[in-house]
Amino acid sequence: MASTSDFRNGMCIEYNNGLYFIVEFLHVKPGKGPAFVRTKLKNVQTGRVIDNTFNSGVRVNEVRIERRPYQFLYKDEMGYNFMNNETYEQVSLAEELINGVKFLKEGETVEVVTHADNETILYADVALQVVLEITYTEPGMKGDTATNTLKPATVETGATVRVPLFIETGEKIKIDSRDGSYLERAK
Repeated sequence: MASTSDFRNGMCIEYNNGLYFIVEFLHVKPGKGPAFVRTKLKNVQTGRVIDNTFNSGVRVNEVRIERRPYQFLYKDEMGYNFMNNETYEQVSLAEELINGVKFLKEGETVEVVTHADNETILYADVALQVVLEITYTEPGMKGDTATNTLKPATVETGATVRVPLFIETGEKIKIDSRDGSYLERAK
């Protein structure tokens, strides 16, 4: 059990029969009345963020989570198959549990978050920045560089991203896996 004085960003708590991460919190001590804690909580399963206020000193159940590296092996009708890099155990995850799944390629390492007490897999995160090769994009037109114009490009995983006009087929680029935005050319 933890109290509101133990809150920290990234802490996982059990609240309203669900698991929530504390995105941000603020201890408030008004001049009149008791102190309280304003929080933003992110649901682990749905990703929905809610605002909640706790009275100061309220006790909540802290959930211990573990982050483990897993390597993506292949995709089949059961889902996406991963191997634990430490124990070589293989698990299959549904597409909904993987953040940034459209930028996942074979052999990549992802971070799998598990509930430490019952070993339930909560979700998996692809690296924040991924390097992928452009498999197809239209050639840029000469003289079209006056504005910050973007064109669609298909990367090796099959996902479509918007890239600047000077990017050509065969180049490697860095992509933000959270929103699919172009970051820069890969070195």
